[in-house]
Amino acid sequence: MNARSVNTASSSPIVVDSAMPLLFVLLWSTGFIGARFGLPDAGPMSFLSVRYAAVIVLMGALALALRAPWPRSRREALHIAVSGLLVHGVYLGGVFTAISHGLPAGVTALVVGLQPLVTALGARTFLGEQVRPRQWAGLALGLAGVALVVAHKAGTVAPGALGTMLAPAVVALLGITAGTLYQKRFCPSFDLRTGSVLQFLPCLILTGALALAETQPVRWTGNFVFALAWLVLVLSLGAVTLLNLLIRRGSAVHVASLFYLTPPTTALIAWALFDEQLGLPALAGMALAAAGVGLARQPASPRHTPISRAHTSSG
Repeated sequence: MNARSVNTASSSPIVVDSAMPLLFVLLWSTGFIGARFGLPDAGPMSFLSVRYAAVIVLMGALALALRAPWPRSRREALHIAVSGLLVHGVYLGGVFTAISHGLPAGVTALVVGLQPLVTALGARTFLGEQVRPRQWAGLALGLAGVALVVAHKAGTVAPGALGTMLAPAVVALLGITAGTLYQKRFCPSFDLRTGSVLQFLPCLILTGALALAETQPVRWTGNFVFALAWLVLVLSLGAVTLLNLLIRRGSAVHVASLFYLTPPTTALIAWALFDEQLGLPALAGMALAAAGVGLARQPASPRHTPISRAHTSSG
């Protein structure tokens, strides 16, 4: 093996580490677009129930076919299930409900965009992660950028109904924050095939029960089928797998900072698909958000390392 091949091999992990966060942001940002396509044809809980059921069937079949390992204890399985209920059930349930109640997707993204700040506070308390001043500056800069991108959309919401619309989005914010911290602390490493089944199963139970109260039937239109397929294959399988890998490999603050890039990226996709004009404030906000993420993702020094299972799944 010559020096050139050695250098190429050694640079591969660096390329993967750099590309994975960017791909995650791109895929995760399409979730709001998928909701926009599909929610007119189904209630939010019914939509999510169908989505979760499809993911469980697909990942369960894959896990059985490949003989993927299941958790070695009930305690470990419970931790994985709780993290999934928070990250997927509570978060997505809140986002879909907020959008279905009339809250613009951009405003919903702004509320969820507060996650890096809330996660940074929680990471200091629950994970012992030291957040440096430079990271705080990056988080604040990212929040300012997100606010610029979506602030103009807030004026389209009736003031009297704003509280009712915002409540589910706040629940989503708390869910994704608590789930990220919980998974990083109690189950950072698990097989992504069997783990996905365990994460989405309690979500299906939750949304399935709530869907019984919905009166809107599911209409299997072309838009709904496309949105469902996209959210199942690209979001629930692709983006969620990347999220689990990022949580496994990095600090909670680093992972959370990526969510600042979601609203600007969503705005770009909406401009490309629906001709939604960005304007100078949105462009400036995207630049601020990108700069903020760059600052926030500087390495932090943990005060201590929580004891966790060192095993990482294969495949």
